[in-house]
Amino acid sequence: MLIDALKKIQKQHGYLPGNELKALSERAKIPMYEIHGVASFYPHFRLEPPPEVSMRVCTDMSCHLNGAGDILDTLTETVGYAGLEGWEVQPVSCLGQCDGAPAVAINDQSFTHMTEDRLANYVIKLAEGSAIRKQALKQKTEKKQLDPYDEPLAAEALKHFLQTPDADRIIETLKESGMRGMGGAGFPTGFKWELVRQASGDVKYVVCNADESEPGTFKDRDLLQIAPHLVIEGMILGALVIGADQGYIFLRHEYNREREILERMIRRFYKAGFLGKNISGSDYTFDLEIFDSPGGYICGEETAMLEAMEGKRAEPRNKPPFPGTHGLHGKPTLINNVETFAWIPAIINHGGSWFKNQGINGAAGLKYIALSGHVNKPGVYEIPLGTTVRDLIQKYGGGISGGQALKAFAPGGASSGFLPASMADIPLDFKPLADAGSMLGSGAVVAVAEGTDMVDLARNVITFFRNESCGKCVPCRTGTENLVHMLDQVLDGQAHSKTLDPVSDVSEAMALTSICGLGQAAPVPVTSMLKYFPDEIERYL
Repeated sequence: MLIDALKKIQKQHGYLPGNELKALSERAKIPMYEIHGVASFYPHFRLEPPPEVSMRVCTDMSCHLNGAGDILDTLTETVGYAGLEGWEVQPVSCLGQCDGAPAVAINDQSFTHMTEDRLANYVIKLAEGSAIRKQALKQKTEKKQLDPYDEPLAAEALKHFLQTPDADRIIETLKESGMRGMGGAGFPTGFKWELVRQASGDVKYVVCNADESEPGTFKDRDLLQIAPHLVIEGMILGALVIGADQGYIFLRHEYNREREILERMIRRFYKAGFLGKNISGSDYTFDLEIFDSPGGYICGEETAMLEAMEGKRAEPRNKPPFPGTHGLHGKPTLINNVETFAWIPAIINHGGSWFKNQGINGAAGLKYIALSGHVNKPGVYEIPLGTTVRDLIQKYGGGISGGQALKAFAPGGASSGFLPASMADIPLDFKPLADAGSMLGSGAVVAVAEGTDMVDLARNVITFFRNESCGKCVPCRTGTENLVHMLDQVLDGQAHSKTLDPVSDVSEAMALTSICGLGQAAPVPVTSMLKYFPDEIERYL
């Protein structure tokens, strides 16, 4: 696979030397233009020798709200003043550390809750040639309803299936639970499993999408730390239900520590006989491995992810056909995200009605929500679906930081847009948010305090989508650029009353003609800002 070959070259040399790429081309019979097309597409690959020290500051939504811009400016000035040539200082797209905003990646290791003083200490150590320690993970000991076991290798749901195989019963249990995909699209899980099970094909795959990369979204990172065993068991059950022998966890490359945790747990499952040939003495076989993402938010779109796994540029496919029938290597493929797979064992053990009845305010089930922004206790919380945004912020998040009032919130990550504080009693559930013109999305609530410039925040979010667009669709590629340009004009004091008139037409064109969700949702932060906070524009005109 091309991407694996590129990873090996970069691991050996620190970048992709031209002579190595030429040798790969000759060895694998792949034209150089294809190799360069892939290597230049992904941010993880370097075509030039790496810098002596790389320091990249996350400047997206949650970090932006917590002063990342000042951190970046100070770091740039400090490195320049100290004459540290050969150092790389630059902004970077979301690192998935929104609960520790502002976050900085130093030589590809993430550091959170960054302050100017801490950063100065790191600069001094690195300049002296000293190593800096990895930041320790927080210990999480609170028992969650997600985990029905007292020890990781209990695997009771899997054991029961192996004793009395009944794929139809599992599918009906998932249907009864009402659980929908927890990655953003919200497709009913039971129906998806049934569709892939019924798809014809001797070869099928199971893929866990662990590439959450949208600003404000980090719940799957947390679940990989506390419940890797549940994710793995859920994938094995999915494989046995649909008839797959091979599975992959597509993991974003910034999640180094989570990879280590997953690797250890996968080895334990193999040793216990729950993975590999003849699982626990049965006729079932299922192998599981990790596929490291070469980077890019677009890889979170399921068909772009499949393209990456096939060694291509991560450009979304036209649909139909859908991955359930024509997925990885053209074979039927079951794709769910981390949280969806993690809930499977509990639902199978306790029953579909148990999960469904956990919801409140008419919602079905439980949900993990990532809360960040201007809150006292950012983090990942297991909540009943239907919990209001106000209760999430007050009861779980400890209220708005600094004793300020809530001004706005994004209910489902950067792509869900902004709703005003007056709508904070809306339930976190699929239909109420859709009716409000927003979405539950990736399960990420970002709180915005009074005093925040909503035009500046909207510009920050649309800039992220502009930077992360794969460029395949002209409306998305040019539309995001035009939206950024219009907001730049506003913030630079160069706008007039007609400057933003094209926003509506540009947004409609992007929503109707973009292949994937990035282009369809990218304008929402801008259109929602104009809808709910029009006065913010007026003061710039």
